Amino acid sequence: MPFTSLDHAMMARALQLAENARGVSTPNPNVGCVIVRGGEILGEGWTQKAGSNHAEIQALRDARERGHGTVGATAYVTLEPCSHFGRTPPCADALIASGVTRVVAALTDPNPLVAGQGLARLANAGIAVESGLMESAARASLAGFLSRMERGRPWVRVKIAASADGRTALANGESQWITGAAARRDVHRLRARSCAVLTGIGTVLADDPQLTARDIGSVPQPRRIVVDTDLRTPTDARVLAGGGCWIACSTEALQSPVAAALHSEGAELLATPRAAGKLDLAALLDELGRRGINELMVEAGATLSGAVIASGLADEIVLYVAPCLMGDASRGLASLPAFTAMAQIPRFAFHEVRRIGEDLRLILRPQA
Repeated sequence: MPFTSLDHAMMARALQLAENARGVSTPNPNVGCVIVRGGEILGEGWTQKAGSNHAEIQALRDARERGHGTVGATAYVTLEPCSHFGRTPPCADALIASGVTRVVAALTDPNPLVAGQGLARLANAGIAVESGLMESAARASLAGFLSRMERGRPWVRVKIAASADGRTALANGESQWITGAAARRDVHRLRARSCAVLTGIGTVLADDPQLTARDIGSVPQPRRIVVDTDLRTPTDARVLAGGGCWIACSTEALQSPVAAALHSEGAELLATPRAAGKLDLAALLDELGRRGINELMVEAGATLSGAVIASGLADEIVLYVAPCLMGDASRGLASLPAFTAMAQIPRFAFHEVRRIGEDLRLILRPQA
């Protein structure tokens, strides 16, 4: 049976609700749910902090608090209801007990603990199940979680701010500020939606960044990660403030006296193998995937940003372009290999072009 206009409207609402869980539910996916009967919304919900209610449970509770029963209702959910016991009971069982007679999921869950079993459990209980409604929008909403489930690593977003002639800092390193206040606030919003922000030791030493989300209200804070092969991070670096910083370093560096000092400041050191004399970024991303990082934002200098791009690890580049010129002597936006043929250069497609205040925000994704 084809999906109706009501089906589309309710799934669109569920996708909207899912945005409330972004940055909150990690490592769980940000999911939204709407329960409807006779065209009336009975309850709504989105995934809470890990270990708390999933979207379906929240929507059922909302319906009860509104004084609505859910027998005979349809549940619209942006991802297949879970069927396993984790930190919470299976959502599929709660939906069965609620008396809903139809469940529409935008996506089946690639998590091997679910992978169609949630919909199967619902169907075995006599509930009509359908999936695939607004699937592309749901995949975009859940890009980080899907990347971790399907590829074992987070969705990687490289953020760069540059002048119109592609420069990111003056020759002396000065770069504050290339872009305007609106673009900088937008960067803070990107940080807030990310599970973690990754930078390099060069940026830490040069700029001493906080890498927190600020000036946009009370929002979740991303984990800070520093790529620092030889453990040169100062113990008073602002990136360490508040604890919880991860520092990717070589195995040999773990024996350094600095290792214990950084650990005492709350940093966790991630021993990372080398590849071609440098830390293996692909191996680091795999480790971040195992640690539940869904979305990773790279805010680094030209060397690390270029390494991520050249290694084919960037899922998208968010490039803020300011209407100014900085000149040939200024620093470029990414250090890439010296290509000898046009066939060698990485090519991207414009996924989105948008004006942010006085600047442009370009979202580029690798060409298929």
